[in-house]
Amino acid sequence: MAIELVPLPLPASADASKFTDFGREVRGVDPGSLSPELFEQVKDALYKHDALLFRDVRLTPEQQYALTKAFDPESESYGHGNNKTESTKKSILHPDLKTIPRVPQVQLIGNGTVYNHEGLAEAMLKHPSHTTFHKTRVTPEDEAKGITRFYRWHIDAALYDLSPPKVTTLYGIHIPKGSHQICRYDDGTGDELKVPLGTTAFVSGKTMFDILPKELKSLAVRSKVRYAPHPYVWMAPAHAMPTGLGIESEGLELPLSELPHWEEERRKVLPVVWKNPVTGNLHFQVHPCGAAELIVDPLPAGATREGALYPDGAHITELKEVRGLLYKMQRPAIAPNFVYPHDWRENDLVLFHNRGVLHSVVGAFTKEQVRAFHQCNLAASDDPTGPTEEQVKAYA
Repeated sequence: MAIELVPLPLPASADASKFTDFGREVRGVDPGSLSPELFEQVKDALYKHDALLFRDVRLTPEQQYALTKAFDPESESYGHGNNKTESTKKSILHPDLKTIPRVPQVQLIGNGTVYNHEGLAEAMLKHPSHTTFHKTRVTPEDEAKGITRFYRWHIDAALYDLSPPKVTTLYGIHIPKGSHQICRYDDGTGDELKVPLGTTAFVSGKTMFDILPKELKSLAVRSKVRYAPHPYVWMAPAHAMPTGLGIESEGLELPLSELPHWEEERRKVLPVVWKNPVTGNLHFQVHPCGAAELIVDPLPAGATREGALYPDGAHITELKEVRGLLYKMQRPAIAPNFVYPHDWRENDLVLFHNRGVLHSVVGAFTKEQVRAFHQCNLAASDDPTGPTEEQVKAYA
């Protein structure tokens, strides 16, 4: 038996030519009870299409954990550790996640108060808002008119000690109804995107790499990112860009001496581009908010130096320069025509290739609008692989 794959419906804003391989709806199978043969087809489809949608699913937390774990059987703990935030309320993740008691790898996220839910007598959920994280905010008057922003473009990953999850599963249990909103970039470009209320927005890391000019492709394949220790605590006092793509350089990050205990060897140093294990494609995969340093290798022997950036290599530690380079490389791919904003329905299950896409929470809810999702991702058993030597030579 073969699974049925159907292209996802794209909004009018999307450039369909950039979504020919991205995203598929899977029909005719129950993701909570896949046979080994069907799971292998789903796994292959996920790496080829980066996001899979199952409609009208009934999925227990145990089934969701088992499905997520099947993509990496040696993985065990939640992607940020089963305590999620190093047991500190200083982390920006602290208010967003509530653990399902009997399955600590599955988190309850959403908005409003949920009662008697999977062992939780009462859970007060808070939808992340740009108003508490960005340097600037949409005015209350505009917000009342449905103007909103991307909250934070990211990869699901602790970025310290634990390896980035391979797959995230998101299960929409209760979806409030509401009008579409306008996601405004507020960066001087005039860019804006009509989005469903509470959408999860996705962009392809492959597209992010593919659309770069030659000199930035060369820089990307030669570079690694060193992330800050305990990055979600480190960044908590700082403010984000209005696009949600990284942090403003204001010197507000928590000093390393004030972070929870950390060790240099546990800091993550990861390639800027990650190799897809099935297609071999390169995906630009950087969490811009947590990046602290860039390590650039010299051009390989025989590569032309004309127009090359940092041809002799570099170790860039000045935060403003690090962030400026990453923003220059990542911003083009979050333009409205490259964004897939998922229009959630109740009992939707979305699986996404966490090593192949970036995503963002979007929008704002009132306190009365109750939203409940189960999220699961697992710290991987290994780190992502960067480009091969041949790929570096081809793009450098």
